[in-house]
Amino acid sequence: MFNIERKGSEYRVLSYKDQNCVGCGICSEVCPTDSLRLGPTVPIARGLIEMDLVSVNANSCAFCGLCSSACPFGALDLTIDNVSIKELDVYPKWNVECIVNDDDCVYCGRCNDVCPQDSIIFKRELPDRSALVRGEIDIDDEKCIYCSFCADMCPAGAITVKNIPKASNDVVNNSIEVDLSKCIFCGVCKRICPENAIMEVCSTCMYSDEIDIPEVTGETFIVENTCVSCSWCSEICPKDAISITKPFEGNLELVEIEEEEKICKGESCHACQDVCPCKAVEIVEGKSVTNLDFCNLCGACVTACPQDIRVVSRTAMKLENVNSKSWSEILDTLLVGK
Repeated sequence: MFNIERKGSEYRVLSYKDQNCVGCGICSEVCPTDSLRLGPTVPIARGLIEMDLVSVNANSCAFCGLCSSACPFGALDLTIDNVSIKELDVYPKWNVECIVNDDDCVYCGRCNDVCPQDSIIFKRELPDRSALVRGEIDIDDEKCIYCSFCADMCPAGAITVKNIPKASNDVVNNSIEVDLSKCIFCGVCKRICPENAIMEVCSTCMYSDEIDIPEVTGETFIVENTCVSCSWCSEICPKDAISITKPFEGNLELVEIEEEEKICKGESCHACQDVCPCKAVEIVEGKSVTNLDFCNLCGACVTACPQDIRVVSRTAMKLENVNSKSWSEILDTLLVGK
């Protein structure tokens, strides 16, 4: 993380948040003064080196803000008189979104489980289970021999047998308890008891009309500052409640040249897999394979590949409001054929 500043008629500060950086190198590609440098992304990703993915030469930086505008992941930000250029109308804006439709979300939590960046805040509140089942259960202490069959077989883990003696001279002080907040009155304990010491009656069906329909409530939202638009969440959502717009359109492929020995090393390398912020890369049959459904075309794998055989071809990007001709020419270099 760094913060550099320039004082004058305007107070400009360029800040960098390493936790948002994916190591794509876009900032260093577009920097007109070559002031930004991408570090050794692979050893950093593997935890071998502790350092920022990007460094800056404060002496040559022009504080123009092009890197801040070009970064799709919010890792760089330029402020002018303490106002971010992302809030100023004259600067470019990324038209990407990551939205959860609260009306459709059922709080299943699958999106939270798969997010590679832990960018989803998920909270679920379930109804009181004991309010959904009714019944009675009783254990006859005089008949019970504390064999613990019932506790071992209980599918809800509602029965606890305590103080089972381990030797003949131990003090016999047994107890058996049923946690009614867990009990579902299934009758397994009653059927397994060798002494017929358990009485159990389920009345859930009898009182079904009186039992409220269970309601699950919660909250699910995506932290935009850390989301990398990989679309894992939207792809796995069973209710299509999540909308993700990726920053780029295009393709990413492996271009091997065997005569120059530029071939994928698979498991012996897997640099692309280690740096991918989207977990979109797998090693299949000794070769790197990218699932474009989850790839955001950031190019981190391209810069990391030691064989230089990964090619990203961006055909469009969702960066709008580019008013400067010189900026437009520089940003167009990120696209194929431009």
